[in-house]
Amino acid sequence: MSTSRSAADRLDCDRVAMDYFVTAPCRIVVAETVAASPERIFEVFCDATSWTRWAFPITGVEWTSPFPLEVGATRTVYMRGGMVGWEEFIAWEPCRRMAFRFDQTIPGGPTAFAEDYVVTPLDSDRSRVQWTMAMTLSGASARTLPLTRAAMNRMNAHMLRQFRRYVASAPVLSAEASEALGPV
Repeated sequence: MSTSRSAADRLDCDRVAMDYFVTAPCRIVVAETVAASPERIFEVFCDATSWTRWAFPITGVEWTSPFPLEVGATRTVYMRGGMVGWEEFIAWEPCRRMAFRFDQTIPGGPTAFAEDYVVTPLDSDRSRVQWTMAMTLSGASARTLPLTRAAMNRMNAHMLRQFRRYVASAPVLSAEASEALGPV
């Protein structure tokens, strides 16, 4: 999946921290109940191919840090339209929470971008997944922020429903997906 890009093809993003999920100019928060344990949900999160199955903008995920994952781990996410996000994890609590930010993207992308996934067990085989996407946009997207936010809210709610269905389909995951969790 690796495609090389020169430094000139990359835009440095603001290196946001966890407080950005409260302060970002554009925040989208969606939640779903998923018929799976937190461990299974995180195994799906750690499986690079799974992201392409439920998050339709994503065409590939490449882990660029060794497993098990931890705060500071990195990956590269490839998306439709040539968008690329070079990500760094800013929270990593296996089976509970993971959050990452873009450290770099392509020119024309957001100036800051981060996602936060919080998984709460409801019982032995159901969990609540809350997904927060936070971003600072530029250009036309920034000028039409209310429309962009509404569209992104619908799109993210749809993708999280797709995630719920995907997990329910009992997908076969890569062997390294459970290795990524480390000790739970």
